[in-house]
Amino acid sequence: MRYYYSADEIREAEAPLLASLPNGALMRRAANGLATAIARELTLLTGGVAGRRVCAVVGSGDNGGDALWAATLLRRRGASAAAVLLKPERTHTEALAAYIASGGRIVESIPAATDLVIDGVVGISGSGPLRPEAAQIFESVTAPVVAVDIPSGIDVNTGAAEGPHVRAALTVTFGGLKPVHALGDCGRVELVDIGLDLPRSDVLELDAGDVAARWPVPGPKDDKYTQGVTGVLAGSATYPGAAVLCTGAAVAATSGMVRYAGSAAQQVISQWPEVVAAPTISAAGRVQAWVVGPGLGTDEKGAAALWFALETDLPVIVDADGLTILAAHPDLVANRAAPTVLTPHAGEFERLAGSPPGVDRIGATRRLADRLGVTVLLKGNITVIAEPGGSVYLNSAGQSWAATAGSGDVLSGVVGALLAAGLPPGEAAASAAYVHARAANLSAADPGPHPAPTSASRILAHVRAAIASL
Repeated sequence: MRYYYSADEIREAEAPLLASLPNGALMRRAANGLATAIARELTLLTGGVAGRRVCAVVGSGDNGGDALWAATLLRRRGASAAAVLLKPERTHTEALAAYIASGGRIVESIPAATDLVIDGVVGISGSGPLRPEAAQIFESVTAPVVAVDIPSGIDVNTGAAEGPHVRAALTVTFGGLKPVHALGDCGRVELVDIGLDLPRSDVLELDAGDVAARWPVPGPKDDKYTQGVTGVLAGSATYPGAAVLCTGAAVAATSGMVRYAGSAAQQVISQWPEVVAAPTISAAGRVQAWVVGPGLGTDEKGAAALWFALETDLPVIVDADGLTILAAHPDLVANRAAPTVLTPHAGEFERLAGSPPGVDRIGATRRLADRLGVTVLLKGNITVIAEPGGSVYLNSAGQSWAATAGSGDVLSGVVGALLAAGLPPGEAAASAAYVHARAANLSAADPGPHPAPTSASRILAHVRAAIASL
């Protein structure tokens, strides 16, 4: 499990160390980790450190000091070092003195033959795009860049880059991860332990082991009912495929039983004979969670299905057409005590919230979750899941293979199965997002007997494999 911390939380954790350690010791500790990471990168790229040429672009803050100390340590290992000082009069004095004493050179621009550039322009206290001087220096860089803490010009809290910014192959950060390391373009990210005593953050990301530990596995005394009965209200004459995809995903996600109610009953049964299908909600039977919305339509029949599910005391996930209806009638979730999960993409989010998520996707998702009193899963390459008044889960897909028509219907079915199995809504949504992204990536990597572009059907076909690979 990975936790993400704000700049203020990191600074608060640094304060007691700065007070207890000798002056400059914490910076040198960070710089040693940075130099070690750069040495590994140089070895990977060029086969070694000795004789290689590095150039540090140095700002006026502590990140500039980190970059200079790291360049000094690399000089001691035989590398040639140059440094561009953006604010010579405000450069970290002790680090600069050590760098010059080691034989490091001060230059006006990055030498053409440089093997690696160190971005020490700004750190977690910086804001906004690169200033013109720094932007001009980086615009012609062709060598790999290692960023100190964050790539300069990218917002530490949102990952947004609204102007010139550094494009890093590797970002080395200290003490704890920051939201930018999940949300922004940071290349590979390496965390250096500098001894900070950080509590668990409320912004986190599950890994495969975390998802595996939460995924429902039947025990010796379980039966089809105790494993979770998922109810699906989806599909219509216009969009029967949404029902097939959503219901199939609930089956694949190891529900003990899946019940479907709607006009696509015949299509669902033809694909998934294990599903108990009925033409109407009243004939559906008892379930332990409802999935409502994919392909449902936004007419009175669709609204009635959404109203029915939300009037129960069962967990409900609302997606697609259900979200469109809910945007016009947010009172349907007002004061709802049972778990409720909404899974909007950016356009659906705007209809629900009244404005697009913008660059601060964590803040926007949190605000909507708090306002409606529900768990919100904002889809994207980095999925953001916010619980009302609680934790935020991030899930990085790595690629955008899941961005295909019908893929959301598959995700909804998986979330519904986990809710029916009794997982808390935030954990259900985060675990489902993880498996869904993994299934999409497996689908893209598996051409099968008949190679085809990644599709929702192919993602669905890889859900079980994604679960098994946890």
